Amino acid sequence: MLFDSTLRRDLARSFGATLVVILTIVLTMMLIRTLGMAAGGKVSPQDVVLLLGYTALAHLPTMLALSMFVAVVGTLGRMYRDSEMTIWFASGVSLSRFVRPVFRTTWPVLLVVLLLALFVWPWVNERSSALRDQFDRRSDLSRVAPGQFQSSSDGNRVFFIERDLQDSSNARNVFIYGRLKGVESVTTARTGRVDVEDQNRYLELGNGQRNEVDLKSSEKTLAQFQSYKVVVGDRLVSSADNLPPKARPTRELWRKATPAYLGELTWRLGLSLAAANMVLLAIGLAAINPRRASNWNLLFALLTFVVYYNVITLSQAWVASGKLDMGTALIAAHGGALMLALGLMWWRDTATSRPNWIHASASRRLATR
Repeated sequence: MLFDSTLRRDLARSFGATLVVILTIVLTMMLIRTLGMAAGGKVSPQDVVLLLGYTALAHLPTMLALSMFVAVVGTLGRMYRDSEMTIWFASGVSLSRFVRPVFRTTWPVLLVVLLLALFVWPWVNERSSALRDQFDRRSDLSRVAPGQFQSSSDGNRVFFIERDLQDSSNARNVFIYGRLKGVESVTTARTGRVDVEDQNRYLELGNGQRNEVDLKSSEKTLAQFQSYKVVVGDRLVSSADNLPPKARPTRELWRKATPAYLGELTWRLGLSLAAANMVLLAIGLAAINPRRASNWNLLFALLTFVVYYNVITLSQAWVASGKLDMGTALIAAHGGALMLALGLMWWRDTATSRPNWIHASASRRLATR
């Protein structure tokens, strides 16, 4: 009872501290990346916080699994370093005896990882895709920041607005450069306003002129206008058929079962299986020599984590390309990791009992002399 409660308390504290550190690091990196995307015009600045939240939720299963893995390795490693493990081993507690209290502490985290991977991951990816698509579908005028040249969504026009009003659909001193079907045009206007007619968007310009040049014949045309309309229509909304596999619900992946969908399903199930296997691997990888104050076991454990997750990604790619079926990929990747974890714990158990066996054999040899 004392053994279980002490170990579970230390694991919970270590997991909480590790998760806070990893969340801080990852969220900072994501914030920098999202701000860079907003500065580059790939996402709306108003959606930075929302997109950051979606991205954090998408990576939360991996962060939880990593935090739990580091917590187990760190807690057991400290027990090795403080010779607590030596005392437990001398009391008849084997390394496999640690599996039960460790899983009693980590099973809620494993359940959360499973739910996040199967249900939250596709929803987050679908919402992120919707945000980016909504930003890409905005009118050409709303793309332009005051005082900056910026191209349209199709790349055929360049806009410049010297000053806009409080209403985002209005602008002043508009400059438009375009090239379409061999005709180069430059349009300037004092005012501009976005109007909607028959579900189409038009930019209505006032008090301006338009200069056109035929690039083949070099014929020039200059026209002045009081009112002129330019189509700045939105792109069509992405339909459900255009969603990537990672944004599809898990039930749909099971139902359609195409190679790409099975590859995504392999990834989602693999996250949950890997989280459980990493707990077992952490128990075997935590061993350290108490006479040497080093953290090589933690570095080796992190390397194992990286390799394992690369194997998951590789298995997903192979299933998506049709090189492997989903069952074979799951058994090969996660069954192999399970066998490795159990074999490592068995080797650690035999290593702890080996000195006693050697000492007993030496004592018997001395007694017979």
